[in-house]
Amino acid sequence: MNRITKSSDKVVAFFVYLCVMTLIKSISGIRGTIGGAPGDALTPVDIVKFCYAYCSELRKRKTPNGAKYKVVVGRDARISGVMVENLVCGTLIACGVDVVKCGFASTPTTELAVRFANADGGIILTASHNPRQWNALKLLNEQGEFLTAVQGQAILDCAEKGEFDFADVDELGVITEHDFTDEHIEAVLALEAVDAETIRKAGFKVVLDAINSVGGIIMPRLLQKLGVECITLNGEPTGDFAHNPEPLPKNLIDLSETVKREKADLGISVDPDVDRLAFICEDGEPFVEEYTLVAVADYLLDEAVRKGVKNLATVSNLSSSRALRDVTEAHGGTYYASAVGEVNVTTKMHEVNALIGGEGNGGVIYPASHCGRDAMVGVALFLSKLAHNGLKVSEYKKTLPQYFIAKNRIDLSDSALIDKILGAMKETFKNEKVNTIDGVKVDFESAREWVHLRRSNTEPIIRVYSEAPTEERAIALGNEVVALANKIIG
Repeated sequence: MNRITKSSDKVVAFFVYLCVMTLIKSISGIRGTIGGAPGDALTPVDIVKFCYAYCSELRKRKTPNGAKYKVVVGRDARISGVMVENLVCGTLIACGVDVVKCGFASTPTTELAVRFANADGGIILTASHNPRQWNALKLLNEQGEFLTAVQGQAILDCAEKGEFDFADVDELGVITEHDFTDEHIEAVLALEAVDAETIRKAGFKVVLDAINSVGGIIMPRLLQKLGVECITLNGEPTGDFAHNPEPLPKNLIDLSETVKREKADLGISVDPDVDRLAFICEDGEPFVEEYTLVAVADYLLDEAVRKGVKNLATVSNLSSSRALRDVTEAHGGTYYASAVGEVNVTTKMHEVNALIGGEGNGGVIYPASHCGRDAMVGVALFLSKLAHNGLKVSEYKKTLPQYFIAKNRIDLSDSALIDKILGAMKETFKNEKVNTIDGVKVDFESAREWVHLRRSNTEPIIRVYSEAPTEERAIALGNEVVALANKIIG
């Protein structure tokens, strides 16, 4: 039976799904749970096959920067990290590729390390916000950015062949170790938009929840350099996550309570690989993950206007808040939407030469640093904004456009129904502003609200996101659309 699952049921359904899902292979890498039978988990065999395919396609894509190809490898603090790291590094040197092993390193640190080391690519070992039993391999090009869809698909195809041709003994790669944490911090501090001096004068006090991963290593060091007093929760990189690692309000209760108890100016939460960022206001209330990017963009647009910069372009994906568009247009800039997925956002950012971009999940992408989500950059820019305006975080939040997002899903017994529903939605709302680059997004301009329906890449469902100026209307709009979907499928 086809079933509409509202957001209140979605979490339960999602975690049930996590328990039974198979290895996920996508153009950006492979992801799965550690332990289990082949096909049902991320096994050592999968890791070797995938790393070999990455090396094979690397040789086709470019010539080496040096005598041999060089690949950077960094990992978060997951319990399985050492095992996965050893397999990845061993396979790379067996392919004749030199390895620069970063050890504990955030995703943005590893991305920057590709450039710092003049490497030919990189592999990040992290399952991002997924629970502790998960791990993944994320693949980078020579710019430290995620591979294109075409490049990723070529690696998947190569891995499926299962054909290997490893290097002779005299051509094996070698492993060197280098910690790029301090270089990442210095790169953040060197950004023109980061006003370190004004931040130091503000004398901020913050509470950081580092989820027992690499954020506990790099974030306090950045904050110390900025003269910020930092109280760290869950700072030991044990990989035994203190709570669900996704930085959502329901998972940050301890952080909220500590912010109030310590009378801190701000709470900071990062996910295990430090590419997503969420804030807690001084009163313990969520700043809301969607508004991380909006606030940083607001600051950068202010600075750009003050300096007379003409190209004020911003980018986020179709499921992100309209608030970014409002803030951009209020500064005289132009907002652009991309399909969901970081590589799609960065592709559009390159296309329009964006000042700032990212995703509503707390992912800030600032091209002046690098084209990858970076919580370190996000924190430094956000603190710069606070230091400039002198407002409490809760006061500042009230100055931004106010919207609410509701999330629903449509579970289907037959994936063929997805196209039927999406096609019907496009026709039904043809007199509204409709975007079809990723499912169907309907923008109701006059009401300042929208709804976005997009297919899942891994299961027969349609995700439904709706946004409006009030929470009640956002929920109602989502319910109206799922009710219409019910009528379409009978």
